[in-house]
Amino acid sequence: MSTQDMEKMVLNQTIYRNAVLNYKLTDPDHRFLVFNVCIDVPPNIVSDGLWGEPIRGALQPSRSTLPLFEMQILTIFMITQCFHLILKRLGIPYFVSQVMAGFVLGPSFKISDSWMEFKHFLFPYGSEDMLSMISLFGYAFFLFLNGVQMDFSMITRTGVKAWTIAFSSLVIPTVLGLIVSYNYMENWQLSLGEFDAKNLPVVVIGHTGCSFAVIASLLSDLEILNSELGRLALSAGLVMDVITTVGSGVGTAIISSIKTDSHDDVQGKGTKLALFSSSVYLAFIILIPLFARPIMRLFVRYTPEGRPVRKIYTYMVVLMALGVGLLGMFSRQSALAGILIVGLVVPEGPPLGSELIKQFELFSTWFLLPLFITSCTMKVDITLHINNKLVITMVGIIIAVHLLKMLITVGICRYCHMPKTDGLCLALMLSCKGVVDFCTNVFMHDAMLLSNEAFAIMTISVLLLGTMSHVAVKLLYDPSRKYAGYQKRNILNLKPNSELRIVSCIHKPSHIIPIKNVLDMCCPTSSNPLVVHVLHLMELVGRSSPIFIAHRLQEKIGSGHHNFSEDIIVTFDLFEQDNAGTASVSSYTAISPLRFMHDDICYLALDKLASIIILPFHVRWADNGSVESEDDNIRSLNSRVLERAPCSVGILVNRGSSSNHTNSKQIAMIFLGGADDREALCLAKRTIKECAYSLVVYHLVSNNEDFTNWDVMLDDELLKGLKGAYGSVENVTYEKVTIENPSETTAFVSDVANHYDFIIAGRRNGVKSPQTAALENWMEYSELGVIGDLLASPDTNTKASILVVQQQLMPKS
Repeated sequence: MSTQDMEKMVLNQTIYRNAVLNYKLTDPDHRFLVFNVCIDVPPNIVSDGLWGEPIRGALQPSRSTLPLFEMQILTIFMITQCFHLILKRLGIPYFVSQVMAGFVLGPSFKISDSWMEFKHFLFPYGSEDMLSMISLFGYAFFLFLNGVQMDFSMITRTGVKAWTIAFSSLVIPTVLGLIVSYNYMENWQLSLGEFDAKNLPVVVIGHTGCSFAVIASLLSDLEILNSELGRLALSAGLVMDVITTVGSGVGTAIISSIKTDSHDDVQGKGTKLALFSSSVYLAFIILIPLFARPIMRLFVRYTPEGRPVRKIYTYMVVLMALGVGLLGMFSRQSALAGILIVGLVVPEGPPLGSELIKQFELFSTWFLLPLFITSCTMKVDITLHINNKLVITMVGIIIAVHLLKMLITVGICRYCHMPKTDGLCLALMLSCKGVVDFCTNVFMHDAMLLSNEAFAIMTISVLLLGTMSHVAVKLLYDPSRKYAGYQKRNILNLKPNSELRIVSCIHKPSHIIPIKNVLDMCCPTSSNPLVVHVLHLMELVGRSSPIFIAHRLQEKIGSGHHNFSEDIIVTFDLFEQDNAGTASVSSYTAISPLRFMHDDICYLALDKLASIIILPFHVRWADNGSVESEDDNIRSLNSRVLERAPCSVGILVNRGSSSNHTNSKQIAMIFLGGADDREALCLAKRTIKECAYSLVVYHLVSNNEDFTNWDVMLDDELLKGLKGAYGSVENVTYEKVTIENPSETTAFVSDVANHYDFIIAGRRNGVKSPQTAALENWMEYSELGVIGDLLASPDTNTKASILVVQQQLMPKS
């Protein structure tokens, strides 16, 4: 569009009383046009309707702010939903539909003169800025809520792998890209022009980093947020986002404090001001969390458990966010930076974080934010005549940056023995672009750091990268493996004198004492401490949203208020007190639909780096040995956890009394061989640290065993360690039993079952051996394996508790 056409359009269709082109401030190459406008004060907000006086513009919506705003909202949402109705079936994110609506309503979509007249009528000059200003609050609260949902402590718990991926895939492309940009700056200026060449480093930095909010949205859309791969992507994304944000903030403080060209006539700019501004910014991001976090901790502490926070607390947090945003402007930053920092210091989860999300997510994220994205997209004109050299240069830089990022990410993943597909998925996740990246480009364009042509190219690149990442990850990644671990989280691979982390699940009161007895048997000591996370699982009934409560986060206030899982909390608090200094217990309550309970268990085990999950068996026995009740829902849950768990799993079968506390126990371990039996033996070895327990290890072997088999060699090595280290200890006995056929196995298990208080066995899923081959077809409880099924059979006379262990299932490379 020519300058004359733009000036004519502005004069004919505008919300202002008058508009005149300012030739002095307008860019000589007409990249940016500056108008002097005349505004009515106070403005005409509400239309007078059909009966208003024509001279006041009653029949012209463009002269009345509210009717115009309502028509714009209606039009934007209608077009956005039409696009989303089609694109969502292709796996394309909602953000793309919002941008497409902006293309249709902006200068990019020119199908007829009547359509252009309608757009000029609906969006007269100046109305986009008003729409953007109102909806900008939606983007501000979107950043705030993403900060609330972000577990910033994750950055301190992030492993070496995530740090290496994040640092390498961010720093290496950034450094190489900036070197190429600045070393060949003279060549770029000759071919692209001074303005576009000077801003090529902005393009490099914009594509080397990634946004935590965008990655979290991608993982949430694909329902793999709690997966091991998702956690790795979030950890790496968080590190990259923090480094980029801090670096950009310091860079903004420095650049805004020095003279960048000869036309900059602002007084006082220089090195001293740059050092002062950057120091103020760093002090700002350090001091705000130090003062704001304790205040929010007080809000959580004075909120009764299970209750929502008081409204006054949420109002104070919002006012704090807005106030800190204004304060951030003194450090030469956008107000959005301060709002994001306050969001980061809000304690995530219930009660405060979840309440803020509940109150503001709908209005800000789903109403105002789409308006902001669409109104900003209306500034983009993809039909502009763009210099071919500019297109080739920018597209080449973008492709080179992302290819380098992906190669680095995939290479590090392969070095860490991750499957190739998962490495490629992680690389695609870290290359994903979305709402935050697009809005950053909008702000750079408004600050005249990107020309209209460069802005159009950057917008298209964000659309393509965001769409490709969603579609490709959805095609490549198998969601059934979302809890598959890449680290060995089992008892066998624990380092010597390291703590044993256990997630224990409880459904009913009858499960409390048996679980506590298992923890007692693990014998916590100062050199081998025990960290237990007790999860009380309850079915979601009469509510629409699931609840997850960490009982240590909220202070119990008031004696009349009912506390969730009170018996469980009291029982395991006493266990912690009895083992002071050697055991730590945290209690949780998860209220969710039955079909999603395994997600709560697996996610907690993944989050707490557990080595084993202990699940109660679905059958309950009466005191006379008969089956009292069965719960098929618990059995289905146990099967799902066995398939998906990120660590080892133990199923606890209690055939004795549910209220029986035993201080002295006779423990047996039935060992046939294989990974599950080795894991069970490592757990049994922890019990011999306590003299009150007596351990007997029965090693069942056959005469025709292949001693060259790798599994047999590993079994023998582990048993040698047991016999060599503990053979002289009076409470440990090792017996080698030769068994040739399944009938002998059945007779042996039946004989042993009634002589011990506690029996440990491996599940041995998929492991074939002559001692158990024929028994596999007769199993009633396949989740227990052959030995566990024999011990849990009603035909076996025993009062023992049985723990059947399955070692962590590792994904295949």
